[in-house]
Amino acid sequence: MRIIRYEDVAGQSKLAAERPDGSALEIEGDLFGAYFVTDRKADVRKRLAPLTPTAIMCIGLNYRRHAAEGNAPIPKWPVLFMKSPGATQNPGDPIYLPRHLKSDEVDYECELAVVIGKRCKNVLREQALEYVFGYTCANDVSARDWQKQYGGSQWCRGKTFDTFCPLGPALVTKDEIPDPNALQIKTVLNGEVMQDWSTNDMIFDVPTLIEFLSGSTTLLPGTVILTGTPHGVGIARNPPVLLKGGDEITIEIERIGTLTNPVKDEPL
Repeated sequence: MRIIRYEDVAGQSKLAAERPDGSALEIEGDLFGAYFVTDRKADVRKRLAPLTPTAIMCIGLNYRRHAAEGNAPIPKWPVLFMKSPGATQNPGDPIYLPRHLKSDEVDYECELAVVIGKRCKNVLREQALEYVFGYTCANDVSARDWQKQYGGSQWCRGKTFDTFCPLGPALVTKDEIPDPNALQIKTVLNGEVMQDWSTNDMIFDVPTLIEFLSGSTTLLPGTVILTGTPHGVGIARNPPVLLKGGDEITIEIERIGTLTNPVKDEPL
C-alpha cells in the first residue's frame, strides 16, 4: 500500500491510501496501531511528509563508493548521527539555506528511509524486517561547513537545520518492497542526474542497521532511519556542486517515487 499524509481544504492533516490512478481513499485509525481504508475519496489540497517522526536516526558512510569518493576508510561499525524531527520537510516545500547561522556549503544526499512500525529492542538481524512498517524517500540535506568545521567535531549541527530532512512522497508498506537492498536510488539537480546507483552498495544492509540501532536501545514506532547515500554528493565533485537559491532537487527511489523540493534562502 502507498500511504500519503495530506492537508485537506479545511486545513486538517489526514492519511489516505493512494491508488494507481493518483486518487486516494481516506484512512481511519493509527498507522502504528489499528487502521483501515475507507471508501471516502481524499480531498488532497497539499501533500505532507508521510509521517511526523518520533526520532530520526541517520547512518553516515554506508555506501562503499561514497566512502571511497571521500577517501574515508570503510567503517567497522555503522556511523550514527541524529536529526531533529523538526528538520522534517514536506514534498514540494522549500529547503532553506541557513542564513542566520550562515552556510555556504549546503549539499544533497538521496537516501532510503526506513520507518519502524513496532516498538523494538535488541532485535536480531534475522527478525529485523518484521519491525519495519515501510519505506520512503529522504534527502539528508547537509551543511558541510557546519558538519566539518564549525560543529565541534559532531555532525548533528550541520545536519539538522530546519527543512534539512524532506520525506515523501508516500510511505510504501514493506509488503511492496520485499528487499530494501535491491532498489535504484537517484538524485536529480535542475534536471541533471547527480547520483544514480543501487541500495545494494550499502556496507551495512537494512536488517543489520536495525539490529545495531536497537541494541540496548528502544526504537519507537515512527522512528525514521536514514540509511546513507551513494557516491556523487556535491562536495566531492571537482569543482563542488552545492545548493543555491533557485535550484530544484529531486530524489527518486524505485518502487517509492519522486520527492522534489525547491531551494531558497532562509527568510530573516
